[in-house]
Amino acid sequence: MSDFDALMEFQRTTEALSSVAERLGWDQETVMPRGATEQRAEEMAAMEAVLHERRTDPRIGEWLDGAEAEVEDEEDARMLELIGRDYRRQTRIPARLATELARATSLAQGIWAEARGNEDVAAFLPTLSEILMLKREEAAAIADGGDAYDALLDDYEPGATAQSIAAIFDEMRPRLVQLRDDVMGADRQPIRLDGQFPSETQLRLARQCATAFGYDWTRGRMDLAVHPFSSGRWQDSRITTRVVTSDPFNCLYSTIHEVGHSNYELGIDSDYAFTALGRGVSLGVHESQSRIAENQIGRSRAFTEWLFARMSDAFDGMNIDNADDFYASVNRVTPGYIRTESDEVQYNLHIMMRFDLERDLIAGRLHTADLEEAWNTRFLKDFGVAVDKPSNGVLQDVHWSVGLFGYFPTYALGNVYAGCLNRAMGAAVPDLDASLTRGDATPAVEWLRENVHRHGALIPQVPLIEQASGAPVSADPLLDYLEEKFGAIYDL
Repeated sequence: MSDFDALMEFQRTTEALSSVAERLGWDQETVMPRGATEQRAEEMAAMEAVLHERRTDPRIGEWLDGAEAEVEDEEDARMLELIGRDYRRQTRIPARLATELARATSLAQGIWAEARGNEDVAAFLPTLSEILMLKREEAAAIADGGDAYDALLDDYEPGATAQSIAAIFDEMRPRLVQLRDDVMGADRQPIRLDGQFPSETQLRLARQCATAFGYDWTRGRMDLAVHPFSSGRWQDSRITTRVVTSDPFNCLYSTIHEVGHSNYELGIDSDYAFTALGRGVSLGVHESQSRIAENQIGRSRAFTEWLFARMSDAFDGMNIDNADDFYASVNRVTPGYIRTESDEVQYNLHIMMRFDLERDLIAGRLHTADLEEAWNTRFLKDFGVAVDKPSNGVLQDVHWSVGLFGYFPTYALGNVYAGCLNRAMGAAVPDLDASLTRGDATPAVEWLRENVHRHGALIPQVPLIEQASGAPVSADPLLDYLEEKFGAIYDL
């Protein structure tokens, strides 16, 4: 067996075990009995110990050296690049640390959820402090003398730096703030959808929305979670959502968002299954797929026309009686607390705040004991509203409890990538609106599958987006889209 073939066979088993570990995480967040938390933490730690041992196996380095002379095409070369990158990264992390992180973050999810439910920040802070200490240790090991936050960020958006992301955010902020101020001061303000919307009816509509976006129910399923997420790849990618009886948009658009993620994983070339190419190339690109599904497609005038008809049939006595007012209500800009429920205008401002806070946490400029005050002060400054309770503030997101430092900025990068893709898709699929008014988003999904999904991790993220959109990556398409859309809704 050649070095290349030996490495691919070894990698295949590692990828399969990684998928098993991911399924344990899905189970914990959806159907696992609450009393099984400690057992699951041990199971996750054991899986991580096995995976870390495989990912740092010295034979990988030997196979990589030998396989370089055996590369036959672009795909083989890219697989070696990705495996080599992961190998160099993993070998810098002590096995003890990898296992401790897996155990601590597994336990932390339940502690965070309970603290969030009880509005008790103090109950969560010791756990957060432990995770932050472990992540700082991990960052120092990976950075090898470089910037600690950049080392963590590289796990989600390879090659990106805090400095480059800060430059993009600095470019975006003035136009976003100006648009937000113009919208808030506009004479025309959309009607708010009010009422009580039964959970089962919401979930039935959510399934219809997922189907409208081409979600493959033979390779997926939908469950409830405190914080919606998707999980899985290849032949099994599952989605979750949540239900608030006073706000059906929360359920419906969380569902569409997660379907965007799953469609990406399910759309990757099947030949890449169980290889380093068989996954989304970066979290930014992954978020571009969920955000374009949720916003540019799902909140479009065309799709909301179809959704209005479905909701009018499903719910009695809605206080909105026409598709135009419904479209405006779906896109209503309000100074809300919750990132996942935020309108398109303000969403990136939520991300910018989290980006700054977590950079300070990793650098040691901000201590966990001062985090709640720092969050509330920054939120009041950026949004003009005082945080009323922890679940609307520092406890709203699951990310830090599971150690995902460096993840948040990829949401905003995803919006930027989605803006580029949306402009190109509009030109390439000129009759898309006609399909969306019939509740059929598959022409958009098919365009994304051809231009983004099928490539998996074959093409690095920036060249991928530039190839798909036919233009350099820029925030301008996103900002132009927002100004045009909300300018029309609010008669600016």
